[in-house]
Amino acid sequence: MPNFWKVAPFLLLVLLLSLWNSTVNLNEPLRHTINYSQFVEQLTAGNIKSVVIRKEALNGELRNETSLLLQEGGKPAPVKYFRTVLPPFQGEGLLAQLQDKKVTITIESAERGALWQTVLALLPWLLIIGVWVVILKRNQQIQGGPGGLFTFGASKARLYDVSKPSVTFNDVAGMDNVKLELKETIEFLTDPSRFERIGAKVPKGVLLVGPPGTGKTLIARATAGEAAVPFYNISASEFVEMFVGVGASRVRDMFKKAKSTHPSIIFIDEIDAVGRTRGTGLGGGHDEREQTLNQLLSEMDGFDPHEEVIVMAATNRPDVLDPALLRPGRFDRHIVIDRPGWKERKAILEIHVRGKKLSADVDLETLAKGTPGMTGADLENLANEAALVALRQGKELVDAHDFSEAKDIILMGSVKELTISDEEKRITAYHEAGHTLVAWQLPGADPIYKVSIIPRGMAMGVTQLLPGEDRHYYPRSYLMNRLSISLAGRVAEKMVYAEFSSGAQNDLKDATALAEKMVAQWGMSDKVGPMNLGRGEEHPFLGRELSLPKRYSEEMAWVMDQEIQQIIREAEATAAGILKDRRDTLDALAGALLQEEVLEREDVERILRGSPPLQGA
Repeated sequence: MPNFWKVAPFLLLVLLLSLWNSTVNLNEPLRHTINYSQFVEQLTAGNIKSVVIRKEALNGELRNETSLLLQEGGKPAPVKYFRTVLPPFQGEGLLAQLQDKKVTITIESAERGALWQTVLALLPWLLIIGVWVVILKRNQQIQGGPGGLFTFGASKARLYDVSKPSVTFNDVAGMDNVKLELKETIEFLTDPSRFERIGAKVPKGVLLVGPPGTGKTLIARATAGEAAVPFYNISASEFVEMFVGVGASRVRDMFKKAKSTHPSIIFIDEIDAVGRTRGTGLGGGHDEREQTLNQLLSEMDGFDPHEEVIVMAATNRPDVLDPALLRPGRFDRHIVIDRPGWKERKAILEIHVRGKKLSADVDLETLAKGTPGMTGADLENLANEAALVALRQGKELVDAHDFSEAKDIILMGSVKELTISDEEKRITAYHEAGHTLVAWQLPGADPIYKVSIIPRGMAMGVTQLLPGEDRHYYPRSYLMNRLSISLAGRVAEKMVYAEFSSGAQNDLKDATALAEKMVAQWGMSDKVGPMNLGRGEEHPFLGRELSLPKRYSEEMAWVMDQEIQQIIREAEATAAGILKDRRDTLDALAGALLQEEVLEREDVERILRGSPPLQGA
């Protein structure tokens, strides 16, 4: 709406001129253009009533409407009002003839018509200039400073005011090891002379590596808050523009500003947007991105020893970064921010439940232990989702059931309204019962959290397993159990209905991907041996995947295919053996699911241990 008021004066001007032109045209009678000979004939005949002379143009009115031939070869047309062009040699003689025939003569100044012609000629240019001014103003707002398009190459980095309240390490839960590693960086920014006295150098480039949502940006801001220095924050994608050279210009401007306010911190988020390995495209790299990267490398190399500027960057894909960025002298300190453990998760939850009214039955320690693998962003989402669940149900306090429902929404998806037939519901029940029974029977498998045949997200049913503790290593026996659990739903369908359905699509996809990694990356096949052949890796972009040569022959590819198939067949046979031996338990579990639709861990264990099934199952 503010932009409308900027354009409004120009629109009003166009409207007024259009109305004026329309009014003039409405008052002006229809005039026909005649040649000078026809004008002389009508003048000689005394049929001209009045004329208006403006320079060499003459507009007139006939006393009596007369049919005249307006175009050669055309038909005569009735003419009352006319216009013609006077020859330059006519002068007082024409005026005398007009006076003899008692014609009313009006002489108009040429300046009057020229003025309006000039205005109309300038109007398009005025409109163009007005639109250009609006574009400049708009671009100035986007750029965040004066100059508009003329500051297109200026840095877009946002500077946080150190005088305002900022984030410190006290606002960041967990990450004790990360804070310890960043302590030297803070000490260097606050007292660089201490390092100079002993001749020590602090790395000027710190690369924060970790999965999305682990708090890389938050810890960078907390570092600036602890040091109380200017903090320049920018996303790497803001360097890249359509015009070649703009990104490099913005890099130069950003470092210039940071050096002028040293000591300071530059934080570049998602640096892989410009820092990816060069020369990986099929037809050459993106010139603008590579020029931006080259300028960034040059600026990080050109630090003066007395310039206290620390460059921090964050990425979740360090494997795609150009080696020149990671060499000593640039990003030579790599800090890994991993997913938090349960104690850190508890501390994170304590921060995110601030301001929320909790019921007395909410135990944050139990919640923390029941959310393995969740990042800080996931836990923030969990706390917010629980509050939304309580709000939907009209509660005044957020209780444990709300957190449980929120966890189900995050892990399994929201419940969707979907009408399914009784037969499809029964197939889903046996499918999920197969997963559940095999997961409970296999030693070392993850504990069962919840089983549901209510459609959630993209799945018709869900068997959710949650590890009892954070895992960092996965032995072969554990992975084989996961394969058996993934294939158990398909095996149960085959056992009950003597055929397979399409419901096991995602299970087969996950099982195949896991078996491929076991054989080709983790050395868990005797025939392939202890080799990492790179098969099954996720490549960040197509060019690199096609340009990398295969590290194995066609014969080895065939061997890997056979081993992957063998591992999957072995896991399937394990699941089939368990389900065959405990067919009665499978039927009881499926019946309970058909009746209750959702089974908690306690209900599942009661049925699997041989207790009587639920009433009506």
